[in-house]
Amino acid sequence: MRRVRIVGPGRAGRSLARALAAAGWEVAGVLGRGDDVAGAGDGVDLVVLATPDAAIAEVAQRVRPRPGVVVAHLSGAAGLEVLAPHERRAAVHPLMALPTAEVGARRLRGGWFAVAGDPVATEVVAALGGRAFVVDDADRPAYHAAAVVASNHVVALLGQVERLAAAVGVPFEAYLDLVAATLDNVRDLGPGAALTGPAARGDEDTIRAHMAALPPAEREAYAALADAARRLAADHRARARTQEEPT
Repeated sequence: MRRVRIVGPGRAGRSLARALAAAGWEVAGVLGRGDDVAGAGDGVDLVVLATPDAAIAEVAQRVRPRPGVVVAHLSGAAGLEVLAPHERRAAVHPLMALPTAEVGARRLRGGWFAVAGDPVATEVVAALGGRAFVVDDADRPAYHAAAVVASNHVVALLGQVERLAAAVGVPFEAYLDLVAATLDNVRDLGPGAALTGPAARGDEDTIRAHMAALPPAEREAYAALADAARRLAADHRARARTQEEPT
């Protein structure tokens, strides 16, 4: 049985502690800000630093290196160099939102994870019944940027939808059903084929009418995403033409 100690009692740390305990790992404890972490590696196989990214390097240096003990972090953007001076290093980034320890523990089961470094990272994922993919250190900032767009930026965009819906008296839930169907289309067809609307069909008159109707504070985001939709539509048309050309 693997034995793990987690440093960081935030949502990610507590989610992982619950999930690994349910998967049969022995969780030796979760250390917080006021605890002495020097001995975090004593008597365990793995130490997970579930701290904010800015604190990983400082906390890693405070943990006394132990022969054979792996030290890992949960960051999506940080590389393995922040885990010095430990010889065995790993990264296990859950590609999911962990809003509470209870919800997070459920989502960790069967989820997607970006891993790097020591093979114990894939052991963690396997214990959780998850799916792992390797992201090299040099690619981690770009990988994490995509994760932020997929999660945080989508939430921010839906905040704009909520504001615009309220202004015209339309239930926000009606737009959420549209979002759910759109995600299904993207999953089934891919982003290019799933794109509909004025940018996809080159209807610039409608886009100009939208811009005129929007409150000034909402126009910049709409314009930027209309440009992104035009680019996606153009790329999709170009790929379709290439596929149609005789070889």
